[in-house]
Amino acid sequence: MVQRFYIADTTSGAAMVLTGAEIVIRCLQEEKVEYLFGYPGGSVLFIYDELFKQDKVRHVLVRHEQAAIHAADGYARSTDKVGVALVTSGPGATNAVTGIATAYCDSIPMVVISGQVPTAAIGQDAFQEVDTIGITRPCVKHNFLVRDVRDIAATMKKAFYLARTGRPGPVLVDIPKDITAQKCEYEYPQSVSLRSYNPVVKGHHGQIKKALQLLLEAKRPMVYAGGGVVLGDAADKLTALVRKLGLPCTNTLMGLGGYPATDRQSLGMLGMHGTYEANMGMHYCDVLLAVGARFDDRVIGDPKHFASEPRKIIHIDIDPSSISKRVKVDVPIVGDVAEVLGELLSLVDATSERPNPESLGTWWRQIEEWRRRDCLKINQGPELIKPQFVVQKLWEVTGGDAFVTSDVGQHQMWAAQYYKFDKPRRWINSGGLGTMGFGLPAAMGVQLAHPGAQVACVTGEASIQMNIQELSTCKQFRLPIKVVMLNNRYLGMVRQWQQLFHGNRYSESYMNALPDFSKLAEAYDHVGIRVDKPGDVEGALREAFSRKNDFVFLDFQVDPTENVYPMVQGGKGLTEMILSAEDL
Repeated sequence: MVQRFYIADTTSGAAMVLTGAEIVIRCLQEEKVEYLFGYPGGSVLFIYDELFKQDKVRHVLVRHEQAAIHAADGYARSTDKVGVALVTSGPGATNAVTGIATAYCDSIPMVVISGQVPTAAIGQDAFQEVDTIGITRPCVKHNFLVRDVRDIAATMKKAFYLARTGRPGPVLVDIPKDITAQKCEYEYPQSVSLRSYNPVVKGHHGQIKKALQLLLEAKRPMVYAGGGVVLGDAADKLTALVRKLGLPCTNTLMGLGGYPATDRQSLGMLGMHGTYEANMGMHYCDVLLAVGARFDDRVIGDPKHFASEPRKIIHIDIDPSSISKRVKVDVPIVGDVAEVLGELLSLVDATSERPNPESLGTWWRQIEEWRRRDCLKINQGPELIKPQFVVQKLWEVTGGDAFVTSDVGQHQMWAAQYYKFDKPRRWINSGGLGTMGFGLPAAMGVQLAHPGAQVACVTGEASIQMNIQELSTCKQFRLPIKVVMLNNRYLGMVRQWQQLFHGNRYSESYMNALPDFSKLAEAYDHVGIRVDKPGDVEGALREAFSRKNDFVFLDFQVDPTENVYPMVQGGKGLTEMILSAEDL
């Protein structure tokens, strides 16, 4: 039997002398890392050897490095902790790049440790050598190549600090194999200071006062909340502000759950597939408070169209480069969104002033008129299952309390539209990069972080196959995830665009060689259920979630012709929505 141990300090008080691999593990322990998602290979074998000798950091063996990063990503999004992954050099590192870019686009705190060939072999076209630093530079917050064993501890400390502070993001630490074998005295830094990196936390008091005055004087105010509200743990403060001032609030795809979706003041998601009332309110407001959002192309459509209606814009963001990047703002406030909203709430509490009730009442009547269009209404008939109906039933069966991951495409939009998220960090999806294959491994990270929680992966038959090998990981670690697959036999969003904008020429979007997914799930010792009739949808979902200890794969055979509406065509403005097929 191999003895397992913790690296412990010496009783004499003398400095510990450890190998680089031991230092890596000790650093992870110092950072209180619970799970390390990874896949072993030659250049990281010393690190894996040290992992074996301890049991504080639990390793999760995935079946592909991309899945390791997505799992760490899902863990981070659902917990407000740094996700950590370990991959080997060469193909291990390149397989991880898609996951790293996914985290980078959505500002997810992550530390990725990659192995590298020995230092003497760098640049010699050695076996499994790639320039990991060069390859990842465009899609990380920062990266490091460790060339001296004495630098490992300080570098790891910097990596975790950079990943979680300011605008979060992935940080990569590339460690050559020989460095992990060398020895040095070990001491983990208590703090870190980087002369060139000092993120602003507190917002400018004068600008915050100016922002409040604009909101109080507004006749048609609007709050536009993005992923920064969720990542910044500011949902409670945003909710308090919106309710105290009686404002309408819309959320981006990444910001869902930042304000309770079932609340009357919520207008739902905005943007390309947002609600009619959210998009109209966004366009016609006279004062817009943007919190932790980026005004990206999927949110405001054509910037010229958006600018055609005059309004004052207040923008709160931790990242100064995001302010006035696509849309000119009037009151920029750089700072941590929770800190800024906290100060804004204090100013609200200190005054008896409130928005003019008559003007606000008129604005709300207009919003209710838009809301009466009922743009998300669906008609579920007796024959074909409508995919939106499945998501509605998922929300009902789980009581709106599940963690929901998704892949990318039509199913992602239906999940965002029809699952009403009342809490932050419950909606886990790839927004900025739009990564197929994200949903299942992300759900693994979420389930490990929240062992007793309901975790559903809403996916499509194309996306799930991008990382379907992770059914094996779910078996090994007994993860009771529920896969809710909306199987329309197409690359759904591609088919929709080909139908609407490419003359019904369905070039390579039909999935005509699909497996029997329920039997495939059973081959991995999971539960597989195929659902063909609308009347069986709710019962299948209830059965799945009653099996609290089982991984259940639900294959819903849905209407292959169904499209996602509302829709704002690329290059169009927010008010130029296609609400249904009748608008074409």
